[in-house]
Amino acid sequence: MLSSFPVAVFAGAVLGYLAGLGVGGGSLLILWLTLALGVDSGTASTINLMFFITAAGAVSLFRWKNGMLHFKKILPAIIAGSICAALVSLLARQIDSSLIKKLFGGLLIVIGLRELCYRPRKAK
Repeated sequence: MLSSFPVAVFAGAVLGYLAGLGVGGGSLLILWLTLALGVDSGTASTINLMFFITAAGAVSLFRWKNGMLHFKKILPAIIAGSICAALVSLLARQIDSSLIKKLFGGLLIVIGLRELCYRPRKAK
């Protein structure tokens, strides 16, 4: 039932919508794949990367067209993120996968707590 095509399309649409809002649909996709569908974590991570690349590309295009994306401001983050992603993917083979899962889970908890407790600063 959960692995049927209509359910997969619905889950993809909901997660794509959340990704467009910046909520982090990819993290929810990993949870959906591993907990609901029983996909192993390596395959779920690969699927998540493919989902993220397409969703981020589409969202970035629309935000750029609306004047909400300023490349001069985000270029340092793009470069640093790309370098760190490449380094960690090279090191991932040498690190125990259970440690990576624990670190990722801890990161999700910290981000979730930050989002719950975040209050925007008032402009001066």
